[in-house]
Amino acid sequence: MYLKVHGHDLYAYTGGKPFDAAKPTAVFIHGVLNDHSAWILQTRYLAHHGWNVLAVDLPGHGRSSGGVPPESVQQAADDMLALLDAAGVAQAALVGHSLGSLIALEAAARAPQRVSHLALVGTAWPMKVSPALLELSLSAPEKAIHMVNVFSHSTLSPPPSALGPGTWLYGGSRALMRRVLASNPRVNLFHTGFKACDSYAGGEQAMSAVRCPVLFLIGRHDQMTPPKAAQSLARHARQAKVVQVNAGHVLMAEAPDEVLLALRDFLAV
Repeated sequence: MYLKVHGHDLYAYTGGKPFDAAKPTAVFIHGVLNDHSAWILQTRYLAHHGWNVLAVDLPGHGRSSGGVPPESVQQAADDMLALLDAAGVAQAALVGHSLGSLIALEAAARAPQRVSHLALVGTAWPMKVSPALLELSLSAPEKAIHMVNVFSHSTLSPPPSALGPGTWLYGGSRALMRRVLASNPRVNLFHTGFKACDSYAGGEQAMSAVRCPVLFLIGRHDQMTPPKAAQSLARHARQAKVVQVNAGHVLMAEAPDEVLLALRDFLAV
């Protein structure tokens, strides 16, 4: 599904179901060098169980046109609120992973009346990126992709409900990141995304403005955004629920059922 956002076509995967404005809507926002496919299991389930899902490719990523990705969390949050306008959605649940979690948080703070639930997956604040990794994302992106994947996974093979027996999570994640990086040759999406994470300074103030329930969905073995790095945000949330799953940073693929069940139960409230 394509929606016109700030003059450009933004792609949103709907889980194989047509968009129905009468149903509740959940917007899924990916992290750095990812796209809508990061949420494949969770979005397909919800789409077949009473929800609209809009799993976006952020501007300039994947199937979304425009060429220029958001350079800040704030800019991307404005894009997500404009997405709701384009879809004719008055209120939605926001689900974000890593950089996407900061985008979802900022959007919920800017328009609290438009967000019914906020799920922050693999989140941290501040979400600082090491200077060495920032430099590598620009000068040697293939090496940076390798490093990120080493730190993002706690296992190599998924359970059968993820992508099937024999799937190599580490290799699949590297392939996805390479594909997304190549989707926009005009700008380095890797460096731009990392810079947005690193420079976002408004986490606690944003969380204080959020009015809806908040789920913190954390990988117990996450080395990119360790569990303790979400604590300051959780302390500022009015209605916080923290769920840890047995996974690293890419928990949607490493613990797909646990992530799905946590999201399903949270959205049912």
